[in-house]
Amino acid sequence: MPLTHDFKETVMEDMRKRPRFRVLMLREGIDALLGGELQLGKEVLRDYINATMGFGALAREVEIPPKSLMRMLGPAGNPQANNLFAIIGALQRHAGIELHLEELPPANKARTKKRKSARAPRPESIRYPESSGAAHGALRETGRVFKRR
Repeated sequence: MPLTHDFKETVMEDMRKRPRFRVLMLREGIDALLGGELQLGKEVLRDYINATMGFGALAREVEIPPKSLMRMLGPAGNPQANNLFAIIGALQRHAGIELHLEELPPANKARTKKRKSARAPRPESIRYPESSGAAHGALRETGRVFKRR
């Protein structure tokens, strides 16, 4: 009898026992997808599905055959956006949560003194010449002065 468990088995067991860990794993999978780490995101979602509702129940929920779902989330899978969003939506409903995107303020970095770049002076106004072309027919007010604010 081995003294240690396989890491994946330990994670699966934790997901089955601890609801908060399940939510964090789902969030981690979605964060990985949004961060451009497709392989990691698919792997985490696959593990999450296996530990929670299973591919059979997910297939009934999203109306996609279980084998297709397994292929989509497999190492060579490339799910379409509509299928991926259907999967994520079903997983959120099953977990009883709703995840939202939120813009975070930039991290406070040590401020360094920046030099202002030398720019050409801005003109006070721009004058557009008269136009008689058919393409500019809607712009009959050409020649008017537009001031920058």
